[in-house]
Amino acid sequence: MIHIFPLTLNTYMPQMWLFEGQDRLTQYSSRSVQNVVKNALKKAGITKRVTPHTLRHCFATHLMDNGVQLPYIQALLGHKDIKTTMIYTHVTNGSITNVASPLDSLRLSIKKP
Repeated sequence: MIHIFPLTLNTYMPQMWLFEGQDRLTQYSSRSVQNVVKNALKKAGITKRVTPHTLRHCFATHLMDNGVQLPYIQALLGHKDIKTTMIYTHVTNGSITNVASPLDSLRLSIKKP
């Protein structure tokens, strides 16, 4: 989908909203977004429960995995309290393996006999 996004922007040239409603002055309704996600899941054969809110969680997690600092994620998600943002960010296996252990530096300083 990311590959067709620039084409979509160039074709439809949204003025006010990224995903405009039928009259181009209003945004897509939340119900319309839910239907789009539901239909996309069905077409893709995905049976796991995914909602537009799930996509919001994924967005926050991917930002964290790519090194974006929590206050920036908080601003992008529009949260007043950073604790709310922390709920949205999930630790993935990839990010856990990249965390340096304090014991790693000990290993380097110990000389073998």
